[in-house]
Amino acid sequence: MTALPVLKPGDTVGVLGGGQLGRMLALAAAELGLNCHIYAPESHSCAFDVVRDKTCAPYEDEAALARFADAVNVVTYEFENIPAATAKFLRSRKPVLPNPDALEIVQDRLTEKEFVTKLGIGTAGFVAVDSLEGLQTAVSTLGTPSILKTRRMGYDGKGQASIKTPTDTAEAWDAIGRAPAILEQFVRFEGEVSVVAARNAAGEVVAFEPAENLHRDHILHRTRVPAQIPGALAGQAGVTAGKIAAALDYIGVLAVEMFVVDDGGKLRLLVNEIAPRVHNSGHWTIDGATASQFEQHIRAVAGWPLAKPRRLGRVEMVNLIGDEVNDWRKYLAEPGACLHIYGKGEARPGRKMGHVTYVFPE
Repeated sequence: MTALPVLKPGDTVGVLGGGQLGRMLALAAAELGLNCHIYAPESHSCAFDVVRDKTCAPYEDEAALARFADAVNVVTYEFENIPAATAKFLRSRKPVLPNPDALEIVQDRLTEKEFVTKLGIGTAGFVAVDSLEGLQTAVSTLGTPSILKTRRMGYDGKGQASIKTPTDTAEAWDAIGRAPAILEQFVRFEGEVSVVAARNAAGEVVAFEPAENLHRDHILHRTRVPAQIPGALAGQAGVTAGKIAAALDYIGVLAVEMFVVDDGGKLRLLVNEIAPRVHNSGHWTIDGATASQFEQHIRAVAGWPLAKPRRLGRVEMVNLIGDEVNDWRKYLAEPGACLHIYGKGEARPGRKMGHVTYVFPE
């Protein structure tokens, strides 16, 4: 990788991926006087609507990737399922942040869990699964209930199957397409929190305080800040996110999702998942803090000082899923509601179409 640059206003950040996260990164960059060039294979990518420069081409098109690299000063990405080969190809031409090695670790649920446990951080029990026979053995080890997850390409509940009894193994194996997988022990948790943290090239870490997340049909529905957990546990959550970022030699924003579990009357945290990017549970920061997660990510990859954000009150963010976005007039008329619509077009079931944020005085 070439030396990390310090960008100046007018320079260009290349973003792999054209969804709503890329769109919000581009909007944040524009406020700082930086340009974004979006690279995505889908012609209808909603991030294309807010940038001057775009490339619509497959992630495997090396000629298009080379032209893209020539047009930008640094490359980042908006979601973790960018092919690792794409990131490594670009790294030979321009800095790619966060580094592709971190991306490769987190893309695979097994390597992610192994990485976290080697840091001495707790997770649910897990076993690698590569066959039906292996799944049956794993179930006998971890017990039931348990959750079978594909090692790659899973999000918002996709690529998962619950195993309630040992007789469910064949059905679960078929449900995930018999793909390489990981079996996770079911965790009875008191709640779920996430920490969005930024790390820069100097190793400085700035974390937003933990957010409390509520899901509906395996999709994040509502985020509340501050999370209703003891202060010491909140501090531990921030330290855990920083430890993970440092071990990955990470530059940019990441989110660490954690279960809050009751261990004999004492609350503790188990890491569920790492998202190597800006994250849905951090959307509250756009309206609820003096600097957003998107601004922090742009600052980090641009080589700029990280902001020291302050929360502006008690905050609640609600996702608009599917046709819920059709109520946009209601939110526009609601005092204090901050409406964000992603410009995706068709409101399909389960599709994140926008969000609404509320900031209340404490």
